[in-house]
Amino acid sequence: MKNRNRNRNRVRALAVAGTAAALLAAVAATAPGPAAAPKPKPAAVHGAASILYVYAADDDIRFTVDAEAAPFSRPLNHPQARNGMPTDARGKVTFSHHSPEHGETRSAEAEVDCLVTGGRTATLTAVITSGDAADVGRRIGISVQDGQRGEPDRLGFSWGVANMDVQPDGTPTRPTVGTCMAPAPFAEVTGGGFSVTPGRLAPLPA
Repeated sequence: MKNRNRNRNRVRALAVAGTAAALLAAVAATAPGPAAAPKPKPAAVHGAASILYVYAADDDIRFTVDAEAAPFSRPLNHPQARNGMPTDARGKVTFSHHSPEHGETRSAEAEVDCLVTGGRTATLTAVITSGDAADVGRRIGISVQDGQRGEPDRLGFSWGVANMDVQPDGTPTRPTVGTCMAPAPFAEVTGGGFSVTPGRLAPLPA
């Protein structure tokens, strides 16, 4: 009799253990897995603003920037850049400059071709496509700083205080602006503002 009771108890214990194991397996099968890491946003600059340019303090100078990284989207005729560059970008830049002294306004629109960010600062370049403020086909450089902790946003532009070369005889010349080349953001934003989305450089293609 004792042996029978022991056998029954063993059978019951095994049945309970089997049921518990089945329940645990079912829970494990239906439980959600670890959430996938969110895909990082591409580097970008967006906004519109008026700036204070100290050498034309009475002028109304405005910039609009809409730029987003598009790595390896502009193939080049070079063995190491057949897929393009990690700093390739797309978007548009517009700017206008009104001079009360001369009673005229000049403006231009440009296509973004390069963008790189570092924290809340970005540099980008764009090629003029239309307007009377610069020659069509000329590349311009823009830098933007997204102000933090109450500090104002800032913007710099390649034809303001930088991008000058000097010939051996001392004659100054204006060289071509290379991709993503721009001065520090030297001009304070006085109206509007910019938002910089920082992003890491894309990995090189295999």
